[in-house]
Amino acid sequence: MTPETRNPSGEGYLLDNRQAEAGRRFTALSELFDPSTFRHFTTVGVGEGWRCWEVGAGGPAVPSWLAGRVGPSGHVVATDIDTSWMRGAAGFEVLRHDVTADAPPAGGPFDLIHARLVLVHLAERDRALRSMVEALRPGGWLVLEDGDPALQPLICPDEYGPEQELANRLRRGFRELMRQRGADLSYGRKLPRLLREAGLTDVEADAYFPITSPACTVLEEATVRQVRGALVAAGLATDEEIDRHLAHVAAGGLDLGTAPMVSAWGRRPMP
Repeated sequence: MTPETRNPSGEGYLLDNRQAEAGRRFTALSELFDPSTFRHFTTVGVGEGWRCWEVGAGGPAVPSWLAGRVGPSGHVVATDIDTSWMRGAAGFEVLRHDVTADAPPAGGPFDLIHARLVLVHLAERDRALRSMVEALRPGGWLVLEDGDPALQPLICPDEYGPEQELANRLRRGFRELMRQRGADLSYGRKLPRLLREAGLTDVEADAYFPITSPACTVLEEATVRQVRGALVAAGLATDEEIDRHLAHVAAGGLDLGTAPMVSAWGRRPMP
């Protein structure tokens, strides 16, 4: 679930894992989306002995759940460009890995490959998708989950006052920064088609997004603090506007949502 927002212009990551706010974002994202992710794992039948590859894991929550599910006869490898938030993790293998450039990790072919909030940010997302499909065993499942900010662009869907208008304006600035760094803001809705075009069968999909949750508040505060400098430098917001918005968030009166998380899954055909 690492937003691997590599900037083609060379300006680095928009959401850098090395920043302190990254840990708070990982925790909030887990609280918001892990139940849905784990439901999809159950749907495709993850069980004892499965070999699983968690792509762009970020933190340990998802690979830890998978490790408990596959048991000692299975194997889970969690990869990321930055593995610092998985130090000391037990029960699964941790590997520094770039899914757009490196060969799939050893241990395959895999019964399950999963990526959440990864491909939407990658400039070479098509290459990454091909690499994952090729690493599946026949009959193995690919589960991709990505946001679609263009499908529901408002962080405050009920824009009834100036506080909500400011929140949505800052969110538009954040989306513009993502776009400049190569993110596809309508990627989530494309996942079912892309899985079919990659040759997978039994493709299904659904979408989920909360519109009011304490975790949404935590996520927004951490995200805004993380991109504050980039918003100001790009002329998309002022420090005063960001301070005012953070005060509104802290006061707890905003019904904050997320972009829809589209989940799609399909399996590699048997020979």
